Amino acid sequence: MSINFVTGGSGFVGRNLITALRARGDVVRALARSDAAAAAVSRSGAEPVRGDLDDVDALRRGMAGAQVVYHAAALVQDWGPREDYLRANVAGTEHALAAARAAGARRFVHVSTEAVLLGGEPLVNVDERRPRPPSPVGLYPLTKGLAEERVVAADSVELETVVVRPRFIWGLGDTSLLPQFVEAVRAGKFMWIDGGRALTSTCHVKNLCEGMILAAEKGRGGEIYFLTDGPPIETRKFVTSLLATQGIDPGGRSVPRWLAAAFAQVAEWTWTGLRLKGAPPITRTVVRLFGAEVTVNDEKARRELGYRGAVSREAGLEEMARASKTEASRSEAERAPVATA
Repeated sequence: MSINFVTGGSGFVGRNLITALRARGDVVRALARSDAAAAAVSRSGAEPVRGDLDDVDALRRGMAGAQVVYHAAALVQDWGPREDYLRANVAGTEHALAAARAAGARRFVHVSTEAVLLGGEPLVNVDERRPRPPSPVGLYPLTKGLAEERVVAADSVELETVVVRPRFIWGLGDTSLLPQFVEAVRAGKFMWIDGGRALTSTCHVKNLCEGMILAAEKGRGGEIYFLTDGPPIETRKFVTSLLATQGIDPGGRSVPRWLAAAFAQVAEWTWTGLRLKGAPPITRTVVRLFGAEVTVNDEKARRELGYRGAVSREAGLEEMARASKTEASRSEAERAPVATA
């Protein structure tokens, strides 16, 4: 049994990680910045520690006695003020590293993303040797890359640091990407880019948790590991299957990639120049992540960590479909009129 501390514990990844760690019999504490976050952490089986990534004292208290720190908290939106990204993704990571060193933690596992490699060229079967571009496309890729730099540089005999890079996290209970797809379809705003023909890698959230735990146990300090579900799949095929679990058909509307890229560039200029509120209808980051091939090679994790990616796409999709049908049946039963005497 070990003691673990998790940032981002109320999020999609954090909740699943807490569940996986508790299933092993481990003690888990997790950072929670609100009452709702604390309640979510408690439901997952962890002890909530009130505070946020700016609160170094709270981080140190939560990490006291912890052998492993899992840093999953991040600002994952594709648009927003630069200072928000720097504070959450860069300064927040620096604070977590400093607290882990002060608390005497042995291992620090950082959840990064393949997006740190987004530059001008498609990502085709890239591995950990691919250098980060000097000018990443978007603030999320930029600041997550800077966070990675901090984590790798912090590796030491006292605190071993390891980075995992999942691609396209999905699964039951997704509160991040799937709701955005659903909302876009229902609002009539969803369109494929180049017909959705580009290949993509994916990573089920339980496979990510498997990789994170293995990284804490076996990962080499200062190293980076990609994590996936296995061979890539056509973006359209996967996203269509994902939405089908919710009873939603995304349709066949499509836009050429060159047009989507041009529109995204103009939209970003407009939103930045006029300081418009909200996010542009599409960004260059989205075009790069879902309109061009993004495939990564996780052979290093399989070889060095013994990573398997135990949840197949088929099994993950079936689980989501069953849960959606159960929820629909429950809602229908609740709406049914009640007979009275």
